[in-house]
Amino acid sequence: MVDTNTKSISLNNLGIKNATIRYQLNSNDLHDATIKKGQGVVSSLGALAVNTGEFTGRSPMDRFIVKDNVTKDEVWWSKINLPFEEDKFDKLYNKVVDYLSEKEIFVRDSFACADENYKLSIRVVNEYPWSNMFAYNMFLRPTEKELENFAPEWTVINAPGFMADAAIDGTRQHNFAILNFTKKIALIGGTGYTGEIKKGIFSALNFILPVFKNTLPMHCSANIGKEGDTAIFFGLSGTGKTTLSTDPNRSLIGDDEHGWTEENKVFNFEGGCYAKVINLSKEQEPEIFAAIKKGAILENVVMDDQGAIDFADTSITQNTRVSYPIYHIDNIQKPSIGENPKNIFFLTADAFGVLPPISKLTPSQAAYHFISGYTAKVAGTEAGVTEPMPSFSACFGAPFMPLHPTRYAEMLSKKMKDAGVNVWLVNTGWSGGKYGVGRRMPLKYTRAMITAVLNGDLSDYTYENYHIHSVFGVAQPRTCPGVPAELLSPRTTWNNDDAYYKTAFQLSNAFRVNFKQFEEYASEEIRRGGPQRYNF
Repeated sequence: MVDTNTKSISLNNLGIKNATIRYQLNSNDLHDATIKKGQGVVSSLGALAVNTGEFTGRSPMDRFIVKDNVTKDEVWWSKINLPFEEDKFDKLYNKVVDYLSEKEIFVRDSFACADENYKLSIRVVNEYPWSNMFAYNMFLRPTEKELENFAPEWTVINAPGFMADAAIDGTRQHNFAILNFTKKIALIGGTGYTGEIKKGIFSALNFILPVFKNTLPMHCSANIGKEGDTAIFFGLSGTGKTTLSTDPNRSLIGDDEHGWTEENKVFNFEGGCYAKVINLSKEQEPEIFAAIKKGAILENVVMDDQGAIDFADTSITQNTRVSYPIYHIDNIQKPSIGENPKNIFFLTADAFGVLPPISKLTPSQAAYHFISGYTAKVAGTEAGVTEPMPSFSACFGAPFMPLHPTRYAEMLSKKMKDAGVNVWLVNTGWSGGKYGVGRRMPLKYTRAMITAVLNGDLSDYTYENYHIHSVFGVAQPRTCPGVPAELLSPRTTWNNDDAYYKTAFQLSNAFRVNFKQFEEYASEEIRRGGPQRYNF
């Protein structure tokens, strides 16, 4: 039982003994505790700035799921979903809670899932105050009343300072993130990267919701218009998911993880946003920039002696981040639930410059592109990458999807048809040539295309209004308000048909090769949604 007045709580049931427990501290107290411990500094914008240490992003090869009676026949065991033995988990868990015993630790009770019918109660146990502040920002914050009889269903145990011994503990190296669906525990150690905390819970929900609740989990952002129409944005990191869904004319439901229910509602998993801040500017992204103030946490940014941030400096990592509670954005939907989904956008940063800046997909194409989850890596983002490289992440969130991708795709297809949703493929990447030759599609034009869709200015498919792309078979509009017509045809922008088609076939073949792993599980309808041609 929690005493919300004295903020006291026992963790003996978790095996954590004699710890000094800081329970449910507010954001300001955690901000101050971080600075006092020398674990962070205040930036000129007022936000806390921390360095996450050795790991500045997720470590996908060190994410495991305990293989037990709940998971053994449901999980798609693969390079993404790596199995972990039950007894190994128990031994490692005991080591971690022994490590946390007798320390000062920070504990937070919170929720995931804004829809009351799907709400998940979570207890987060952190070694560091700023990790606990991250949990405050990113999960849903309970009222005092809700805390009175709070009973956590899932527990996150987060010990960045604990290093596993791979030879003994069954991990790959000293860091790990392990989900145990029977014990309902996310165990994280050896890494300070806060994203592992939220992704642990969301990976759990990506299993729980489809298997037990007949609800589609989605790695996407969502917003809602004044008429109550919900728009959904799928996209991998760097494609503009957070940027494009944060729209002054529409209310933000959430920026990263949502569920789509049987009742045709879309709800946010989170209570905050976790945005990339590489090259962030006040002019281009005013809402996100304004959200960086006290209460926000900047990760791995470079600052001068006065705390001024250089958002272009990637010397620590390309993956510079900010977390903030959703109420730092002015225009938000309360509660974080939308109805009546009307448009879905698949965002891709195509560094090959092949895909149209916007195109309309049929249901079979939508399922195919959803399973493919395409974007591209550009030179400089990873060691050894000198040319554009296709990058595929099933369902636009493979690292967090424990089931086979076709299960999510079939759920999406059914929901699209039942709700009469339009699906659009939006290329926020290159135009007029591949990376290094062409240029990045200006944000103002991408915004204009999305606005045109949301306003109903891009009509239903007819030959007069749309051109069918000769390689990918998608329908690209011939005109769009606020966008020069020549930009809508990628081939035209290249001004070199031979080079364009060679590159287009290079990309369509990459799609084909990637899809081979799903073919035996995919229906004929899904298979038909792929590129139409693979060579001249």
